[in-house]
Amino acid sequence: MRKMRSPTLPCFLLLWLPIPLSFFLASLALVSPSSGRSDRLSIGSSLSVDNPGDFLRSPNGVFFAGFHSVGGNAYAFAVWFSKQSCNLDCIVWMANRDEPVNGINSKLILNKEGNLILTDADHKIVWFTSVALSSSSRSVQLQLLDSGNLVLHQSGELGSNYIGENDVMWQSFDYPTDTLLPEQKFTRSTTLVSSRARGNVSSGYFRLYFDNDNILRLLYDGPYISSVYWPYPFLLPWDSGRSTYNDSRIACLDSLGNFTSSDGWKFLASDYGKIIWRRLRMDRDGNLRCYSLLRGGEWSVSWQAVIGPCDIHGICGPNAICQYDAASGRSCSCVPGYERKNASDWSEGCKPTFKSFCDYSPDVADATGFLHFPNRDFYGYEGGYYKNSTLSYCKRKCLELCDCKGVQYRFNEQECFIKVALMQGRFLIGTRENIYFRLPRSMVSLYQTRLEVEPAALNCSDSPKDVRLQRVYLKGRDNKLLVKILLIVAGVIAGLEALGVLLVWYFVAATSQTRKDEDGTDGYQLASVGFRRFTYSELKKATQNFSQEIGRGAAGTVYKAILTRGQVAAVKRLNDSSLQGEDEFLAEISMIGKLNHMNLIEMWGYCADDKHRLLVFEYMESGSLAENLSNRSLDWGKRFNVAIGAAKGLAYLHEECLEWVLHCDVKPQNILLDSNYWPKVADFGLSKLLSRHGNVKDSGFSKIRGTRGYMAPEWVYDLSITSKVDVYSYGVVLLEMVTGRSPSGGVAADDSCSGGMAENQRLVSWVRAKMKNDGDVPIATLIEEIVDHSVEGEFDVKKVEILVVAALQCVADDKDKRPSMSQVVEMLECHVNKAEN
Repeated sequence: MRKMRSPTLPCFLLLWLPIPLSFFLASLALVSPSSGRSDRLSIGSSLSVDNPGDFLRSPNGVFFAGFHSVGGNAYAFAVWFSKQSCNLDCIVWMANRDEPVNGINSKLILNKEGNLILTDADHKIVWFTSVALSSSSRSVQLQLLDSGNLVLHQSGELGSNYIGENDVMWQSFDYPTDTLLPEQKFTRSTTLVSSRARGNVSSGYFRLYFDNDNILRLLYDGPYISSVYWPYPFLLPWDSGRSTYNDSRIACLDSLGNFTSSDGWKFLASDYGKIIWRRLRMDRDGNLRCYSLLRGGEWSVSWQAVIGPCDIHGICGPNAICQYDAASGRSCSCVPGYERKNASDWSEGCKPTFKSFCDYSPDVADATGFLHFPNRDFYGYEGGYYKNSTLSYCKRKCLELCDCKGVQYRFNEQECFIKVALMQGRFLIGTRENIYFRLPRSMVSLYQTRLEVEPAALNCSDSPKDVRLQRVYLKGRDNKLLVKILLIVAGVIAGLEALGVLLVWYFVAATSQTRKDEDGTDGYQLASVGFRRFTYSELKKATQNFSQEIGRGAAGTVYKAILTRGQVAAVKRLNDSSLQGEDEFLAEISMIGKLNHMNLIEMWGYCADDKHRLLVFEYMESGSLAENLSNRSLDWGKRFNVAIGAAKGLAYLHEECLEWVLHCDVKPQNILLDSNYWPKVADFGLSKLLSRHGNVKDSGFSKIRGTRGYMAPEWVYDLSITSKVDVYSYGVVLLEMVTGRSPSGGVAADDSCSGGMAENQRLVSWVRAKMKNDGDVPIATLIEEIVDHSVEGEFDVKKVEILVVAALQCVADDKDKRPSMSQVVEMLECHVNKAEN
């Protein structure tokens, strides 16, 4: 007979606390392992909320099961990790999350029929199991296993940690709440549901589940709408790495950090391979995250599903816009003409301050105006779609519908979407989206005097605001005195508890290094550390004395680092020749730290100790584009995505920043790829910052910058330096991706001598000569002659032609004939859409 066995792992959670504080924490069911009752519950026995020592403990001491405080006199029967200072975030399973019981007279009973019954103070049954007890069973027990699985079983193997599968009558692993533990199977009949808010463990609006097409999805199931937001809803399953051709619908996270699903999707935690405790949790902000338990008792994010915080549906509610800034985090704001419905809950969104246009007179057009805002996108809910249409035509179509809220218009494609609802609003820098909000004409003139609607503050970890669940136990008028006594006792205990907590806080603060970076996620330390200043000793320790080199360039050497909270980072140690004065260095670092784009490498911090200058970046698992081109690991689809992504990143630097950032060294070594081969431009750090209103000719470039083979002619002929030098280098990179030929002619990539023009002229001239066509040769034949045939898979001739045409325009000798990077993005995306259509 096959046996079920829970894994045995070291327990990192047993923390010492002073005896008096342990006593008061025990009064809130936050108990220490040493005071535990047992690891089994037999027929006829019960656990009582009145006795803090009534709980089950796993044999390894890692998990506890019992009554856990979830609010004011509100308790849930739960399983949690054993920490004396355990808060709500350590809970991994709850029986009654949506109906907490009182802190008086509530019990969990294992009755003679072999079922668990959870009763409230008035003996009302709140939760129960419904299993059939075998007549031949010798015993029934409730046992908490080392895996965190709470199992009700009938077995003759008493005193054993082995339970036969056929003996299991009920187990908590089959009914998860918001957490999946290692080796716990996630199936078609299970769902992970987020908590409602910090301080409120009841079921929230976000859930992970298997859809009817066998795909694992994230769903926002809110009070007004339901919508899938992961995988990205516009993508077909196979475009997001999924397959509908399975019928098992099962997924599992193992103890090493490998998650595998039957739809073909999987991920590895950033610390994959470490033997530590992990959990996959559907968080209250709508993101699915994998957490790893560090030795200090903190949880660190080792993977998350959604990268863009505003890509999660419902986070700001209807008629609102979500905006993310690396410095201040995520915020919500109402669209013009609307105001918040609920000051404490953004999920309810905003309501109009004007009456519905459906209530206006038939001549509604005279009373309507449109207010333009760029870079705003609203998902779905179109009342019409019109292609090859002017903006005026689209506005007229909007006016024909009394419930039209606005027009989403794309100038490049000359297409529009008539919005009958403003849902999932996002602010996206550098997009082609333009929204024209429909408002009463009087409001339009009012808002046109404002440059921007001021966003309202939103702390997403607190949205909606903290809710303390309350449960009151009264038993008629005769109990008034008892209630008063209990309140007085509770007040005294709460005061002593607060005093104890303050003493422990003071002790920890006096003996621990102050943490300068707080991410506000309730004890769950995110994988990103926030922009901060590191000390040299911190980074020396994190890089193991700069022992693991992962890259080298003219400005410095890059090392792999493990930061104090387990985050994997890349640390660039700048050479002495690239050092600046501290004031200049800090000024530029401050500005660069504010840059935020999905195609730019994220800077986490810096070090400026004495003469040491170091930069800390996110770590990119797949390395550089140069490495992937050399080992032929990129197929044509990935290469095209890299081309578009890198162009978007450079366009942001050139045109969207408050300062004008020139990269000056665009090359494959400075385009990094994450685990999904998503490109991010790197090493734009200290290239050059210019004021948009400054004189380009007086830009202050005192020497030639760049890498042999990728440099624009302006560097050699001492011409004025503009953003077109980056455009030229980008064009050479495109040619290298298409042809597989290096423009450096075997010269080291970090050689920045001025004699680099000959090498890229070899590649550029060769492609130009090959692509010359008098009209007799099919374009497919010309492409065949230059394309890199060592790349696996067939290539799309039209897409490769787009890349070559764009590249040749970028490498024009006359900089005025080169397009801007935003024009390159439009060219690639526009031609892609035409090619696909």
